[in-house]
Amino acid sequence: MACWGKFRMAMAIGLIGCAVWHAPAGAEPAYIGVVRQYVEKLVRPLAENAIVVKAIEEQNEKFGDVSEMDLRVLDETYRAEVAQGDFQMVQALMAKSVSHYLKEKQDDSQGTILEFFVTDCNGLNVGQSVVTHDYWQGDEDKFLKTFALDTRDIYIGRAERDESTQLLETQASFVVTNEKGKPIGTATVTIAIDAL
Repeated sequence: MACWGKFRMAMAIGLIGCAVWHAPAGAEPAYIGVVRQYVEKLVRPLAENAIVVKAIEEQNEKFGDVSEMDLRVLDETYRAEVAQGDFQMVQALMAKSVSHYLKEKQDDSQGTILEFFVTDCNGLNVGQSVVTHDYWQGDEDKFLKTFALDTRDIYIGRAERDESTQLLETQASFVVTNEKGKPIGTATVTIAIDAL
């Protein structure tokens, strides 16, 4: 019985790989449904854990009325630090307990989650499992097609093969709500489709 389960999983992964690039025009690629189910069942509950919600709410209070110009300055500062290897903002972010929690959950995923980060209501990173390329997500689809639309839908990006790892990856993003159901931020995971 266990072998049959492995065979079915191998077949499903093979079909996902074929369907990613060969889906008829207008049809949803096969990996979308598998990723959506994984995120809904396993990732959303992790992102709505009390440690994540508390960290997001605290940052929302801190940056509540920040201007778009200030958001861009923060993002440019972060990007410059990453490019120069001067990780002051990165180290402060990675030292947060919420970042440790996200890293732990990434490690527990057995290679399925490659990156896990959460943002506040402005799209600024609150916690992250690994160093991200940028600090502000508010001008990207992962924020604009979730939080900006006030939807519970999961936005799943296009699958791409990472040249360095050869893994087929996609990003999935969704709104994080507090215990009262109020939208407070977003969560994004980069998922190795081959590992599902």
